[in-house]
Amino acid sequence: MSEFKYLDVYKDGALGIIKVNRLEVHNALNKETIQELSASIDKWVNHDGVQVILMTGAGSKSFISGADINQLTVKTLIQGLEADLSVLCEKIENCEKVTIAAINGYAFGGGFEVALACDIRIASANAKFCFPELNLSIIPGGGGTQRLSRLINKGVALDLILTGDVMTAERAERLGVVSAVVPQEELWEAVITKAQKIITKGPIACRLAKLVVKEGAEINLSSALVLEKLAQSLLFGTKDKQEGTQAFIEKRKPIFAGK
Repeated sequence: MSEFKYLDVYKDGALGIIKVNRLEVHNALNKETIQELSASIDKWVNHDGVQVILMTGAGSKSFISGADINQLTVKTLIQGLEADLSVLCEKIENCEKVTIAAINGYAFGGGFEVALACDIRIASANAKFCFPELNLSIIPGGGGTQRLSRLINKGVALDLILTGDVMTAERAERLGVVSAVVPQEELWEAVITKAQKIITKGPIACRLAKLVVKEGAEINLSSALVLEKLAQSLLFGTKDKQEGTQAFIEKRKPIFAGK
């Protein structure tokens, strides 16, 4: 019996795959699915053989369609403060391994927030993005108000949040919400290609690059440059740096050990 009820979780080489599989509700997030997503992230973070984590949804219509409305109707003030989705998105964003969202359809509400928490987002041409929460007299509560406004123009982010308008994949690419848009049938191949390219890089360098970009964006430039310099200094002391430079000189592919 699988350890996950609502997810398909499996390893493909150095890739850890997480697929939300609740087709009957368009891969909506209930409390149990959020808990399983958190556990699946932990599973791959703690797996030495996994370098990149890929997140997607089952089927061809939905990445994650949002929160389970049946559970939202009974949420109380205290439960709102517990913020399960917010904690999950923070875990994804702070994950030491690279995360890629393969957005294969609707990414509404909490689904949009999960995608925003990933490092890289690639969408199929039929993908659509929306924050419909204000229709229920709530707001995006998984970090959506903050991550979207930091990713794109604040005024545009407010427009999308306040109106709940649906954003097409084409517009999402134009605004920089996603890195690329590809035909639905080519999405998985495009994501795998991207992941395989990242796998060839030094794993410690990937981890520190994530840290420097994320933390540097929240501080002034001079402090961010110091952070960058310190990260580079640490990398100069690694065996992987020696391997990378030597492999370049010898015109061969490097074999990184994460040390």
